[in-house]
Amino acid sequence: MTAHVDVMDLVAQMKAAEQTFVLATVVRTVSVTAAKAGAKAIIAPDGRVVAGWIGGGCARGAVLKAAREALADGEPRMVSVRPENLLAELGVKAGEHRDGVRFAANFCPSKGTMDIFVEPVLPHPSLVVFGASPVALSLATQARQLGYHVTLAAPAVDRPSAIDADTLIDGFALGELHPARRFVVVSTQGKGDEAALRAALATEGCYHAFVGSRRKMAALRDRLLAEGIANETIDCVKAPAGLDLGAITPEEIAMSILAEITIERRRGQRQIRPAD
Repeated sequence: MTAHVDVMDLVAQMKAAEQTFVLATVVRTVSVTAAKAGAKAIIAPDGRVVAGWIGGGCARGAVLKAAREALADGEPRMVSVRPENLLAELGVKAGEHRDGVRFAANFCPSKGTMDIFVEPVLPHPSLVVFGASPVALSLATQARQLGYHVTLAAPAVDRPSAIDADTLIDGFALGELHPARRFVVVSTQGKGDEAALRAALATEGCYHAFVGSRRKMAALRDRLLAEGIANETIDCVKAPAGLDLGAITPEEIAMSILAEITIERRRGQRQIRPAD
């Protein structure tokens, strides 16, 4: 097998294992360059080149910087490494962006140009649902359709035989979870509300929500405060969960929650353009 095939085999394995990495691909070269179009490299979050090769130090620094940024915001980017005289002809300086391309200077004697596409590969976002209520089950089904890795935690006796989830947990003790950006929703609706909410608060996530009325959440809040759980920890829970869409059915409520999660998930990834 060629090195290129080895890299793509490893990409497939790392994707299947839900690992985080960056795939850098040389898409264009001009004049003399160490790597040619089609060369690929896998870059780990710590900056190590795990496999492949895209050239030496002439491009490495710019690509690693772009890789770190791509992992931070989840967005791919193009890097163009050029000699300083060619940058000057374009009217750009090293580090500047234009039309979606970041420019970097090539100080190597070869004076070649390389364009490298830097693509972050991230695990599927993780949704943890506590409970087996109709809203919880609909939430799991809809989230799977949107590409989430779904963990549903509820006592086995409360669950139906068929659930659309990646991972099922008997009870509310989660153990090791899917390694990804995580969203947590409690939808027990009367069956273990306090235990589930306590477990949810102990679960790291960028979004926590409770499906229930403000009155119920207030009562649970008082009990959790009495147990010594910090006020700021409890206040991070959105209750009632979801956007106010006038939802009535379990499917509509689940949709409103996923809409709210989508806002949080995509925050900073889309730039609002002014109307024409």
